[in-house]
Parts: sequence; C-alpha cells; structure tokens
Amino acid sequence: MTTTRAALTEDDIRTLVKGATPDERALVAHKLCRRIDTLPLTPEEQVLAQDILRVMAADAAELVRRALAVTLKSSPLIPHDVALKLARDVESVCQPILSFSPVFTDEELVEIVRLGGPVRQVAIAKRPRLSRRLTDVMVETGVERAVEVTCSNDNADFAESTLMNVLARFERSERVLAAVAYRQTLPLSVTEKLIDLVGDQVRDHLLAHHPVSPELALQIATGAKERATLDLVDQAGRAADLKAFVAHLHRNERLTPSLLLRALAHGHMAFFEWGLAELAGVPHHRTWLMIHDAGPLGLKAIYERAGMPARLLPAFRAGVDTFHAMEFEGGARDRDKFQKKMLERFLTQPHVGARDDADYLVDRMDRMADRTGPALQTA
Repeated sequence: MTTTRAALTEDDIRTLVKGATPDERALVAHKLCRRIDTLPLTPEEQVLAQDILRVMAADAAELVRRALAVTLKSSPLIPHDVALKLARDVESVCQPILSFSPVFTDEELVEIVRLGGPVRQVAIAKRPRLSRRLTDVMVETGVERAVEVTCSNDNADFAESTLMNVLARFERSERVLAAVAYRQTLPLSVTEKLIDLVGDQVRDHLLAHHPVSPELALQIATGAKERATLDLVDQAGRAADLKAFVAHLHRNERLTPSLLLRALAHGHMAFFEWGLAELAGVPHHRTWLMIHDAGPLGLKAIYERAGMPARLLPAFRAGVDTFHAMEFEGGARDRDKFQKKMLERFLTQPHVGARDDADYLVDRMDRMADRTGPALQTA
C-alpha cells in the first residue's frame, strides 16, 4: 500500500480524526480528497479511502462535510452510501453533490425531487444531464425556480408533452416562459403556444430563432397582434426560404398589395422582390433586374404584370428609389433611418393607398418617433 502511504499519511488521518478545530480538519479533508481523486489506488487502498470518506461524512463540523462534498462533487470514487448521506445534509453540503455527482441513479434523484424540497430540486436541475423521467417529475412537482432552472438547462431532455405541461402550469411566470423560449431547440407546437403567452421581446426571439408555421405567421400579421407587436413582414425578413414563404402566402390569398407596401416600408426589399415575382409568375432574377436595373419602365412593367393596382405604383416607386438612394445596409440604426425616410416619402404621395394602409404607416411613424426622438414632420 505504498501509494496510499504516500497519498494518505498517518499524520493527515490522525488530524482528520482528532484535529482540534473544524478548520484544521476541513483543510486535511480537502487535502485527502484531492489525493484520493487524483492518485491511482489499488483495490485495498480504495477500501481504505472509502473508510476515510465515511469518517469525513460523519464529522460534526459542517465545514469538514462541505470540504468533502465540494472536492469530490464530480468524482465517481465517492461511496454510494456517502453520497446519499450528503444529499440529506444541510444546504451547503447537499447542493454540490446533488448538482454534479454521477453516483446517483435516476430513481434516487426522482425521489429527492419529490420529497427533498426546493433547495434540492434546484440543485438537481443544474446537473450536467437530466433524463426525460427527471424533467417530467420536476415539471410535475418542482417549485417555480426549480422548473425555470431545468428549462434553462440545455442538457435537460424534455418530451414535447412535458414542455407543454410547463406552459400550462406556469403560463403566468415570465421567468419560466423565457427559460423555455431561450432553449436551443423547441418543438413547433411549443413555439407556437409560447407566442401567445410571452411579451414582445421574447416573441421576437422565438420568431428569429425557432420555426413557426406559415399559418401562425399569417395570424400574427393579419390578426389583432399585428399592430400591437410584430408584422408579418418582420417575420418575412427573417424567413430562411422566402420563395416558399411568399408562395404559401399567395396560395392563401394573403400576398396582397397592402402587405407588399408594408414590407417595402420596413425595408424588406427581398420580400418585395419575391412577392412581385410570385404574383407575376416571373423568375426572381428577372424580377430583380426589372425592379433595379431596367430603367424607369422596368418596375412599371413587372408591377403591372403582377396585377398590382395602378394607384399604388407611385408609392412603390418612392420606396424603391429611397432604397437605392439610402445605400441601405441593414443594420438596426440604418433600418430606422431608412424606414423614416421611406415613410416620409410614402406619406407625401398623393395616393398612398387604402385608409387602413395610411393609418398603419402613420402608426409606424409614431412608434418610430417614440423610439428615436421628436415626431417627424410630414406633409
């Protein structure tokens, strides 16, 4: 047992057992645990080491037991009975062991979640891996903070039904809903349910990072949510496949002149291009040339081919001209500047369009002025 004699000296063991103060014993406990965890041990030495750890776990001083729990929190060498004993200990001792120790079974962790109280639930929620069985029990019985931490843990495995249960149980908890929304991946059903429950900022994140069905995007755009939160054109600006997106809108009779006007007012030129291409039945590359490089008659020709109303052509031309004049780059500040100039030009046209469109554009101007300064003066 030469390794053990080098790693675990008699003086250290004597101090651990008979040390005058908790501080002395805690220092030795940390030293011994480090040696046990890092040095190779024979089977006989492992037995001795486990006996030493049991002595530490039974020490009356919390400081000693915490030294054991913190130093060996991730070690597979800690005896199973010692880990269970520490899991029942005071908060400072149980938390590191429950958050990291690999020696617990799922059955034991499930039992602790059900009976161990909030502190232990939160500690378990932070583990490097959580099985579906554990997340299911946590969502069913855990306190709000424990469920929030579990949902924030991207190494926690959730069934789709379990995430839906989170939304049902904590539909009024902004913290829990945000934790779900900011997971790396979400099922489509969960994303769409969340959109109805969260505020504007989290909804923006969902639409930017998680897929939603075209049907829901349409509801966001054409329902009451449009003026209060997001426009469909904002979603279109993030769409990975604009061709498929506008084709879906067209099939559902939603690719309207009004929608294209609003898209252009937001600076979403690509959406406008693909929309005209879809309506005109012309390939995108040819539509692009007619809008941007075919002289003053190109836009008019593709616009008429798309069946767009003649009364709106001046507004669309103003949008395209503004886009070219601004050298639009797409940054947040650049987008605000572009939208201001675009809206100014739209609103100074003799026939902007339907009253709803004019009201919508004025509303956009008001909201932009609230963000950026005094209201813009328009004719």
